[in-house]
Amino acid sequence: MKSIWQTVAAAAVLLGTPLPLLSGSIAEQPLPSVATVLERVARQTERESDNERAFNQRYGYTRTKVTEYRNAKGELKKREEKKIANNPAAVQVAYRAQPDGVAANPNLGADKSEAITEASSNVRGKAFEKKDFSINDDLLGRFEFDLVGRKMINGRPTLLLDFKPAKKNLPERNIKDRFINKAAGQVWVDEADYVIAKAEVYLTDAVSVVGGLVGAVWKFNYSFDRERTLDGLWFTRAVDWHLEGREVILRRAIDYHEGKTGVRKLW
Repeated sequence: MKSIWQTVAAAAVLLGTPLPLLSGSIAEQPLPSVATVLERVARQTERESDNERAFNQRYGYTRTKVTEYRNAKGELKKREEKKIANNPAAVQVAYRAQPDGVAANPNLGADKSEAITEASSNVRGKAFEKKDFSINDDLLGRFEFDLVGRKMINGRPTLLLDFKPAKKNLPERNIKDRFINKAAGQVWVDEADYVIAKAEVYLTDAVSVVGGLVGAVWKFNYSFDRERTLDGLWFTRAVDWHLEGREVILRRAIDYHEGKTGVRKLW
């Protein structure tokens, strides 16, 4: 089943949400406190849906998704590729062509999963959506953060934060919590916009599904890179993840890559 693997990927979405920069030389500016950074991250998160909507309405691009499945020996058993064209020009034309009193579909020609991350199902069939991973006090309280310095990403100063699971008993209400509670890694936060420009995440320990009877994941690495357009909109340029685990008795590895090419402003 793909459900377990998709569930793990959905958990990584929690980091795909945006974190503002002090002017002047990087070396001359003191680092803000971790609390300040996290507070601004949470505040910026509220604007992410508007950012994604505006990007999809103004920019055309091709989104390519490639998933490769390998067996325990590393042999490629299956490869899936999907391309989705986002063409906001088609939306504008369709809107102008509508008869009086008929509204055009604002998502026509756009990749709807860009504004709402693809629903991913766990073994019980429950869908996970982006809203399930909102940055809030509960989520932030599950990690220990350390602001380690500044780094340049795509010519822009960023704040680099390390994070790891908090050293306490964390609630596990569902399978989503199990993955979140064992996630660690780094995030690079654009210091001007407080948007996460880059992230690298990994599991600190294996995660079992339904007590290990249905499956288990013992390795999962996830990363993404975002870019800023000239008019100040952010988009995810590339997403990659690698998973190794077991579904019932079948051991497998999965590699996933997603990227946007041909990004161009049309409106």
